[in-house]
Amino acid sequence: MGTWQSKLRSLFNLGHSSQDAANKRGKHLYSSLIDDSMAESRIREGQLVTHTVRSHGMAVARNHIYDWLILMILAVIMIVLNCIPPFYRFVGKDMMTDLKYPFKDNTVPLWTVPVYAVLFPIAVFLAFYFCRRDVYDLHHAILGLLFSVLITGVITDAIKDAVGRPRPDFFWRCFPDGKDFYDQMGNVICHGNSNDVREGHKSFPSGHTSWSFSGLGFLSLYLCGKIRVFDCKGHVAKLCLVFLPLLVASLVGVSRVDDYWHHWQDVFAGGLIGISIATFCYLQFFAPPYHEEGWGPYAYFRAQEESRSHSQECGPSATQNNMLSEVQVTESSLENPRSTLDDPESGIR
Repeated sequence: MGTWQSKLRSLFNLGHSSQDAANKRGKHLYSSLIDDSMAESRIREGQLVTHTVRSHGMAVARNHIYDWLILMILAVIMIVLNCIPPFYRFVGKDMMTDLKYPFKDNTVPLWTVPVYAVLFPIAVFLAFYFCRRDVYDLHHAILGLLFSVLITGVITDAIKDAVGRPRPDFFWRCFPDGKDFYDQMGNVICHGNSNDVREGHKSFPSGHTSWSFSGLGFLSLYLCGKIRVFDCKGHVAKLCLVFLPLLVASLVGVSRVDDYWHHWQDVFAGGLIGISIATFCYLQFFAPPYHEEGWGPYAYFRAQEESRSHSQECGPSATQNNMLSEVQVTESSLENPRSTLDDPESGIR
């Protein structure tokens, strides 16, 4: 009897080892992000695995450490581009007709742009996180948003410095007292504040507009996927919610023309750059909003797929363990039939 039991044990141990080998071969790229004990307990209960900041946050951040480093590099590049003087384009006297608009303050101050284009979308991402407890969604939304605004900032500032187009209020920046001077070639000789003159050559494209559309455009795409606008149910109210961030971005662009800081072409180009970069960055982490899985990031579905495969791989081992326990009970009952007869649940007395 002992020999038979040892053979059964060796057989089941062999099967368990084979299953472990299959588990190792089937490891997914995101398997390091899944807590095996949590996944197994949730799967046995028939529930989906939740991925919180506490359980998976550090693993997700480590998996994207190079992305965060690139973000820092982009931020440094953008700062450097802001410090580089722009190209001082030739501005003749006959060109001043379109550059004599009043020199006004900004309706939308510069410091407010990161607030509504970056911090406000992050607040929305956090609200969805507290509802769903999905760290993949929170991390990838913030990462995609930061990539969107920083890439847009680098492209916008690089074009500004290269083009050097005068702003509509350039005359009053160059000649604050209204007395204009020109050299022998007919180019302006500015005697205004150097910073104002320098900023006066950064009209194309509009930075306010590009940042607004990159941040709020990303938020619009995020909401479009989360509330499932394209669910074929015809709820137009969802569209109104999605268009609201784009309306705010558009009004910011209009304010740039009203303040005479930009020509309409500058605003149009800035909006096109911003919304294009936002779309590319969003699709890097999320499925298109019209997709059936457009409500979550790619990483979330990969993690859930890994969890399901983990449960399927754990299933045979659990079955083998149950069979082994049944065999052990049978052996004990054969060796001590008296105990079985005295067992009240056996029905034999």
